[in-house]
Amino acid sequence: MKYFTPAFFKFFDELAKNNNKEWFEKNRSRYENDVKAPFKKLVTDLNEKLLQDFPDLNREIHKNIFRINRDIRFAKDKSPYKNNVAAVFSRKGTQDIDYPGFYIHIGSKELLVGGGKYEVSKEQLAKIRQEIYYNNGGFKKILNDKAFKEKYKTLSGDKNKVLPPEYKEFVKEQPLIANKQFWYHTQLTRKDITGDKLDTLILSYFKAGIKMNKFLLEAISN
Repeated sequence: MKYFTPAFFKFFDELAKNNNKEWFEKNRSRYENDVKAPFKKLVTDLNEKLLQDFPDLNREIHKNIFRINRDIRFAKDKSPYKNNVAAVFSRKGTQDIDYPGFYIHIGSKELLVGGGKYEVSKEQLAKIRQEIYYNNGGFKKILNDKAFKEKYKTLSGDKNKVLPPEYKEFVKEQPLIANKQFWYHTQLTRKDITGDKLDTLILSYFKAGIKMNKFLLEAISN
């Protein structure tokens, strides 16, 4: 299905040069019609399809979508608006920092789709590392899964320079155990975003990450 027209990018290209409340209010109707409404429709459709594999996902769509307003309280950049729209698909929407989910981020520059585990507590990190250590064969199988490898190549995330003693040798065999985040992503194009199969395309990327998300979820649930 087609969700966005070139007007979506035109809005954000102009917002990048006029990031202030006065301009935004003058162009609010464009935001509502060309950005907000079609994005909500996309998130709704993707969420419905993901529920087939993840029935405990949040069903309140407005809770999945991040606000376009920036939190500028402690920021040096006082621009009031983000230059993108973004949404997360998890159990509690944007407030969920525990559940491995999926993510889309569409704006004037970054057109990202991906998922995994970005926020990882100390306790969760220990559990994920333990699962990788004891089930490295299963972990490598997911990493080498054809769809995952073609779409994401590998996992990303910050790493610890110092590891617990039990993993100091194992890291030579599996470097990803040094990660303290476990997420994956790829870039789309503007042509992808304005294409008539955007939902199918994004869903194919999400499906490529399902096995990894389930591995992470099982690890932190044990």
